[in-house]
Amino acid sequence: MFETVVIATDGSASAERGVRAAIDIAERFDATVHALYVVDPDDDRDAPTDAEDELADALQEAGEDALSFVSEHASEDVVTAVKQGEPATEIIEYAESVGADLIAMGTRGRHGEHAFLLGSVAEAVVRRAPMPVMTVRQLEGNETPPAELGDDARPRS
Repeated sequence: MFETVVIATDGSASAERGVRAAIDIAERFDATVHALYVVDPDDDRDAPTDAEDELADALQEAGEDALSFVSEHASEDVVTAVKQGEPATEIIEYAESVGADLIAMGTRGRHGEHAFLLGSVAEAVVRRAPMPVMTVRQLEGNETPPAELGDDARPRS
């Protein structure tokens, strides 16, 4: 069913939870995993001119850390990529270029610590991507995922 899975990550807690779920799905289907980090040029628009290089280095390091997290949690090799541009557009274009069957991502990223259901990037990808998109929400505080609650937590019919 899934041969190629693109995991869009920004290194946030929400993305990390999405990474784990996506890797689980990819491994169940023996799919190739692509991890993608997008550097948004708007991230440094408010930076003072003398701090631009430092910020660019910090964004590059954050990307490397986010991609390393994916590679460390996968049992197979992961294809990694860093793109620069508007995140939703870059995610969709990358997924199309590798023939992805699924895009996986967290619902809220670095800039999304608000209470909305979906962050702006996740919402744009869900609305515009031609392939299925799996979003994984970040758990609140002491909330336990259903799989960790045991059989009693499963819905009954």
